[in-house]
Amino acid sequence: MNSRVFIIAEAGVNHNGSMDLARKLVDAAAEAGADAVKFQTFRTESLVRRNAPKAEYQKATTAAGESQFEMIRKLELDADAHRELMAHCRLRGILFLSSPFDLESIELLDALELSIFKIPSGEITNLPYLRRIGRLGKPIILSTGMADLGEVGAALEVLIAAGAKKEKITLLHCNTEYPTPMEDVNLRAMTTLGTTFATQVGYSDHTLGIEIPIAAVALGATVIEKHFTLDRTLEGPDHKASLEPGELAAMVKAIRNVSTALGSGIKAPSASERRNIPIARKSIVAARAIRRGELFSEENLATKRPAQGLSPMLWDEVLGRPANKDFAPDEPIILP
Repeated sequence: MNSRVFIIAEAGVNHNGSMDLARKLVDAAAEAGADAVKFQTFRTESLVRRNAPKAEYQKATTAAGESQFEMIRKLELDADAHRELMAHCRLRGILFLSSPFDLESIELLDALELSIFKIPSGEITNLPYLRRIGRLGKPIILSTGMADLGEVGAALEVLIAAGAKKEKITLLHCNTEYPTPMEDVNLRAMTTLGTTFATQVGYSDHTLGIEIPIAAVALGATVIEKHFTLDRTLEGPDHKASLEPGELAAMVKAIRNVSTALGSGIKAPSASERRNIPIARKSIVAARAIRRGELFSEENLATKRPAQGLSPMLWDEVLGRPANKDFAPDEPIILP
C-alpha cells in the first residue's frame, strides 16, 4: 500500500460457489480499475455451528428454510480454487486478497503467500485468531464494524504484542448492516479511529450507491472496500447490497479524481492558474487624465484589469504623492 487510495473490490461470496462467476468477478474488478479483488476463505465447520441463525439481511436474500451453515457451505472455496483465482488475478494485473474466517484459513492464505491480511469485523474479538495473524508480521487491514473504541484498542494490542507493526495496520471504519442506513454510517468515526490510535484509516462500505466511499476519501481514507456483483438480482446473501460493474468503475474513477484533487494542502497558485493572475487581477490606473505634479487622489485613480502595473494593495502608498509624469485615462500608474 502507498499514498494512492487502495481500492478493494469486495467479491466476497458473490461467486455463489461458481468458479466461472468468480473469474468474471476478477475480470470486472480489474476492468473497473480497482487495486485488489477480495474473496472470503473459510472452512464451514470451523466458522459456524450447525444451528447458528442467519442475520436478518441474509434471511431476506436467501432461502427461508436454509440454515446459516447450509448457506455458507455452498459458498466455500477450496485450496485449488484459491490457486486458480490467484493465477487469474496475476493474468489480469490485479491483487488477489481474501479474508480468512478461521485459523485453518489463515494457514492456507499464508502458505499461498498472501501479501496483505484483511481481518473481517466479526473477528475483531477473536483473540487466538488475531494473535495468529499478528505473528505473520504482514500488513493488516482491520475492519471495525460492530466495535467500540475499547474493542478496537484491545484488538490492536493483541496484534502488536504478537508481532504486527503498528505502521502496517490500517483500521477500516465499517457498519455491518446490509445495506447500511445513511443515518447509521457515522463517517466521522473514521477520523476518530485515526486520531485515537494514530494509524492509517479507511472505510469498508455497505451503503447503497457510491457517494459515501467518495466522501470517506475526502475525509482522509487511504483504503476503500466495497462489495460488488455482476448482477444484483442474483440469489445470495450479499448481491442486493453490492455495486454492479458500471457502478464500481464509476466509484473508482470518482475516488481517483477526489484523491488527486485533495492535493498537497499548500495554499499557493497552481501551475494551471498562474497565467490567469494578470488577467483576473487589477492594477492602479488613472481614472482620468492626470498632469505631471498633480497629487494622486481617490478622484483621479481607479483599479482596473489587467494587472500590468502597481498592485491595488499599494493604494494607500500612492495616495497623496505627486504624479511624476502625465498620465492618460486608464494608463497604469508607475512610480519612480
